Amino acid sequence: MFLFIREWLDRRFSDPQVVILGFLLVSGFIVIFLLGNMLIPVFASIIIAYLLEGMVGWLKYLRLPRIASVMIVFSFFMSCFVLIIIWLLPLLSRQIGQLLQQLPTMLATGQNALMGLPERYPDFISEPQIKQILDFLTRELTTLAQHILTLSIKSVRGLISILVYLILVPLLVFFLLKDKFKIIEWVKQFRPDNRGLATEVWHEVNLQAANYARGKVWEIIIVWAVTFVTFTLLGIQFALLLSLFIGLSVLVPYIGATVMFLPVVLIAYFQWGWGSDFLYTLIAYTIIQILDGNLLVPLLLSEVVNLHPIAIILAVLIFGGLWGIWGLFFAIPLATLVHAVIKAWLNKHVLNKSEEDVEDVSDQF
Repeated sequence: MFLFIREWLDRRFSDPQVVILGFLLVSGFIVIFLLGNMLIPVFASIIIAYLLEGMVGWLKYLRLPRIASVMIVFSFFMSCFVLIIIWLLPLLSRQIGQLLQQLPTMLATGQNALMGLPERYPDFISEPQIKQILDFLTRELTTLAQHILTLSIKSVRGLISILVYLILVPLLVFFLLKDKFKIIEWVKQFRPDNRGLATEVWHEVNLQAANYARGKVWEIIIVWAVTFVTFTLLGIQFALLLSLFIGLSVLVPYIGATVMFLPVVLIAYFQWGWGSDFLYTLIAYTIIQILDGNLLVPLLLSEVVNLHPIAIILAVLIFGGLWGIWGLFFAIPLATLVHAVIKAWLNKHVLNKSEEDVEDVSDQF
């Protein structure tokens, strides 16, 4: 048994390129897993600079110098950054406050609706079952309130961290854009030899991840804007807050749209009850999701990530469980990385096997 395992390892991992690729992947995983919380501003800055690089490249295509392109793109980024802080965050905080104020009324309405179910459907549900559901919801809400209280106690420390991030991230983004080639040349000094397989994987993942990230950002913005306009016209409460989370939910394919269906249903029910406005809201949400999945995604992400839906769901569950929100955001790029590594490894193994067969045939002659 041990001899078989040793022969398999020698056959699969004897190539230096495979060993180097494995070392780089394991090292990156360890760094992210151990130092991820400390390096969040760096990772966020790299992601933003990575997304903005496309705009810089477009301006350079129009014959603008790189420094001028960087200054224009960075000014645009800072304008959006300031707009979010000054306009968007106060609106969101106001709607969150209104939601918390109305939460007791919503809970009382929901409790009355649940207590009326045994009278309407005695064959399907009983009063003890309703009480069990209410007890469960009470415990969950109590736990949530305790978490919120804990966060409020730590809010001073969190506020200081946010202020540091607000200063560090724009600075890092600027220097990453401005000194991109200097940083790349510095990193190249540490490149190992026999890195052909790692380079092949990097080129494929870089192309896929860049197209995916930029397409996903546009999908979030479009879904958010369309949902906000639609909900505002329908008159639903907390339209900005709901539309923001619906826009962000596209980061988690299949699961996000399903999860966000519940808060849309609850808020529409507590506002209008079982009426026509409630039905219009559900129809509008369903149409937005259908258009997103069948029109927007193929248009923005056509042939970007060729992964089976099961592979995408598994990636979301695994990487989301490992790294939380960041894992959800990078689930599909990381799945693409795994797919590229397996593909390159198998191709390398097939190539080596073909070369060995050719050598065996040559020896026979």
